[in-house]
Amino acid sequence: MQLRTFTVENPATLASVAEVPDMGPAEAREAVRRAHHALDSWASRAPRDRSDILMRAHRMMIEDADSLADLVSQENGKSMSDAHAEIRYAAEFFRWYAEEAVRSEGTFGVANSGGSRNIVTHRPVGVAALVTPWNFPAAMVTRKVAPALAAGCSVVLKPAAETPLTAMAIADLLTRADLPDGVLTTVTTTDPGPVVDTWLGDERVRKLSFTGSTRVGRLLLHAAADRIVNCSMELGGNAPVIVTEDADLEQAVAGTMIAKFRNGGQACTAANRILVHRTVADDYVALLAGRVGDLAVGDPRRGSAIGPMISARERDRLATQVDTAVAGGARVVRQAPLPDLPGHFVAPTVLTDVAPGSPILSEELFGPVAPVVTWQDDDEVIALANATEHGLAAYVFAGDTLRAMAFAERIQAGMVGINRGVVSDPAAPFGGFKQSGLGREGARDGLRAFQEAQYLSVDWPF
Repeated sequence: MQLRTFTVENPATLASVAEVPDMGPAEAREAVRRAHHALDSWASRAPRDRSDILMRAHRMMIEDADSLADLVSQENGKSMSDAHAEIRYAAEFFRWYAEEAVRSEGTFGVANSGGSRNIVTHRPVGVAALVTPWNFPAAMVTRKVAPALAAGCSVVLKPAAETPLTAMAIADLLTRADLPDGVLTTVTTTDPGPVVDTWLGDERVRKLSFTGSTRVGRLLLHAAADRIVNCSMELGGNAPVIVTEDADLEQAVAGTMIAKFRNGGQACTAANRILVHRTVADDYVALLAGRVGDLAVGDPRRGSAIGPMISARERDRLATQVDTAVAGGARVVRQAPLPDLPGHFVAPTVLTDVAPGSPILSEELFGPVAPVVTWQDDDEVIALANATEHGLAAYVFAGDTLRAMAFAERIQAGMVGINRGVVSDPAAPFGGFKQSGLGREGARDGLRAFQEAQYLSVDWPF
């Protein structure tokens, strides 16, 4: 029987980019079979061998950066500058974990009783199932695949149906970098539930790493509980931006533009709530509105700074959120003009007079809308910042760095940018508090996520 296919659409032009296989449980089981067959030989490979493959992948990804960035922009709709930045960021995970692969850690110590020695080593957890989202189709793949391979795990990967082509290109790149057959198998599908359920129900799968919504993360954790599958969850965000009365407003607005409008606001770390001290709010909003009004919206492959939303559903969802906020008293200060194009475009928007209890402040926007709320004292703004079930990222702009750091320590978020609008770094642990997930990606933590500690108690009669 011929495998079904589905169309990958360019969200800016609505043109077809490619047809890819629409796989199901049978292909998911075959992917696990391949991964399980390849696991022992890959896990026993010398760390230097695994490192060399990842380093080759890094070099090849940089060499192919232009074509990969174009592919990302076509299927995701992000600007070419954002796409190029993502490819550089994504490639860095291959280099970081190539370096980490050869730095195996362990301990050797004397037992308290003195009659034995304790040896602790770290082993690959086993076959790892990786589920990635559409908003960063290159970086979300390499941030999971690179540490899994460095740890000695074999991998089955399910990219988002909206953006499978970049994942497929990275898988091909790894094959050309001499990754052995079966160590990484990609399953593309428009019906992810049965595929992931197949993996979670397979005793050969020992790890699930998922990036996506908190709602889906909860469902997967319930399913994983049946077999006690090791889980890493990078879920939703609702990041506040705090601007104090002594902040450099030019710096604060520049940082907000990055934190809010990078990737068109379609990021889990995106600024969701702009909390500005009352005494500087008018000046801040004027600067921000000027920058937002000048944003060029359109086909990103023709130089636009802001591309479309990923789908009509996402576009309509965000439009409803804005309409509801305006009906509740919020005021539209500025919007960038929309292009006369068929894609899923939303006007970048600045809102003020947003009531603290407005739904737009509690719902993840995932789009180019910036709601501004004013505050008066420090305790008030910390309470506003923490008034969410999420705790992934936050941003603080302040003239007094020590005060900013004191704010950061009171904010319930796993990552806080201080006087900058970017927090992601392959060398730093990425993850959040509360319902923003479990575990960390990146840094040494990302490698540990794909390892199990093993302790050897050795009789030592001397």
